[in-house]
Amino acid sequence: MPGDSGQSFDADATPNGMRSSLRQKLTYGARLLLPFAWQKLTWRVPRGPVHLMIALADHFEPSIVPANGSQYAPYSEQERRMDVWCREYPRVADASRDSDGRPFIHTYFYPAEQYDRRFLQQLAEHCHEGWGEIEIHLHHGISAPDTAENTRRALSNFRDKLASEHGCLSYFDGEGSPKYAFVHGNFALANSADGRFCGVDDEMQILADTGCYADLTLPAASFHPAQISKINSIYECAIPLNQEAPHRRGRDLERGRSPEIFPLMVQGPLAVRFDLSRRRVSVENGAITRQNPLSLARLRLWKQAAISVRGKPDWLFIKLHCHAMDPAQREAVLGESMRAFLRELVQGAQERRELLHFVTAREMVNIICAACDGREGNPGEYRDYRLKRGLVRQSEFALSGATAMVKR
Repeated sequence: MPGDSGQSFDADATPNGMRSSLRQKLTYGARLLLPFAWQKLTWRVPRGPVHLMIALADHFEPSIVPANGSQYAPYSEQERRMDVWCREYPRVADASRDSDGRPFIHTYFYPAEQYDRRFLQQLAEHCHEGWGEIEIHLHHGISAPDTAENTRRALSNFRDKLASEHGCLSYFDGEGSPKYAFVHGNFALANSADGRFCGVDDEMQILADTGCYADLTLPAASFHPAQISKINSIYECAIPLNQEAPHRRGRDLERGRSPEIFPLMVQGPLAVRFDLSRRRVSVENGAITRQNPLSLARLRLWKQAAISVRGKPDWLFIKLHCHAMDPAQREAVLGESMRAFLRELVQGAQERRELLHFVTAREMVNIICAACDGREGNPGEYRDYRLKRGLVRQSEFALSGATAMVKR
């Protein structure tokens, strides 16, 4: 039926029910390898210190059943997952602070079709204590194409609940209607996955109409049909927003020119990794998984992607993604591999000539806008540049390092 709210797992693999054919793999390879090769030839990582803005887009689904994307976990299990996360994550992240004294935080993209008032309030309180911000995720068009009307209604209703009932989301210059960042379930943004997992050609226009300031969906999972050939970029859509997949073409953001077309497209790193010792080639797409935990070797690839505003190459933007509620990914997001990476990231930053800034999606976009406007200095000072937090303000907990608030 239109508006099917069933979920489908979209981690670092093609979604359930999608097996990559040889044709899909070849198409994906052509979309990735040619632009990657060109960028590799033209990339120039800045000499001297670089500012790294690192955001984690968490496809946060308490109900997730990875082995069966059409089912939801029992409610008691969802409760347990939420309790464990809100208790344990501060213990993981509190010790490692960025150049501004802030902890590594998540942007929780919560599925609109799975709204649960209790869970949202619990997560909102977790965020108001300084551990992240909530934005909008949506799975739709799973068993049948969705409709524009249903998509608009789902986004508008969820937006209003987040803003009015949970004190989330943001406002341009602190005024007007609530704004949000977006991640599309199963990567099928604006019907870009050969008609699957969406069905709404003018979805980008709907996002713009309902207050979306940035999309952080891409890159897609390996061999996914929704992957486009424009990679490692921050840009405005160059195709009319009411057309299918208008993000296929875009105009890169640049210093001296303020963005005009929203939502902005904020991509994460996409690269090819060559392991000569194993004679193996793999794809780096910024996914944090059990099979591919965080590491400094991956950090080097993210930096080489050189995602930035043109004319401001010393401000690099690194958007990662994960599924923190997937039990199979617990070690990757809450275990020693995460703790060790954060320690190494922070402790070795000076030697690597890096200034770290752990940011939310909103803060990243604010810093992007500041770069476009020619701002200089510490990018961390522009976290609230245009998009201001809503009615319930984030506490000063994260800045003060008040570890007494961490439940131990």
